Amino acid sequence: MEYILNPWPWYVSGPLIAVVMALLLYFGKTFGMSSNLRTMCSIMGAGKAASFFKFNWKEQIWNLIVVLGAVIGGFIATQYLSNDSLTDLNPATVVELQNMGFENSGATLVPNEVYSIEALITPKGLLLLVLGGLLVGFGTRYAGGCTSGHAITGLSSLQKPSLIAVIGFFIGGLIMTNFILPLIF
Repeated sequence: MEYILNPWPWYVSGPLIAVVMALLLYFGKTFGMSSNLRTMCSIMGAGKAASFFKFNWKEQIWNLIVVLGAVIGGFIATQYLSNDSLTDLNPATVVELQNMGFENSGATLVPNEVYSIEALITPKGLLLLVLGGLLVGFGTRYAGGCTSGHAITGLSSLQKPSLIAVIGFFIGGLIMTNFILPLIF
């Protein structure tokens, strides 16, 4: 039981992801979470307003089930299969976060200064949420998919556009972490 309560090492989770990808490729499916947003909008009638949403959404029901499974699985994992031990952050990272004003860095994996209801209702928190959501939405649409779709499906099927997108994701993450985040906080 202790093995299930701890994070799994790469040599267990990596091959499991590879098996899932092999099965998806075998059945002619592609994995990506952002495509579910298009499916949900189509189900709710967005095809009447934009041709982008006019497609046979019934073929994508399996992917909505994947999202539902991810939500339910995440809930079960955090509520019942977690030993509440944190993966230790690098001490240099903790000091850097404290210098930016994050008080409990190292005590939680997500800072309360960003991921709490109190932070959300501040003008700064609301602006970050709305602006971040718009940028993520635009980037996902512009790149033709999300990080999971490109990094898992796209790279495993050797697609050059996915390689370019993943390189862009990493560069954007490095810029955000090292230059923009210190300016915001």
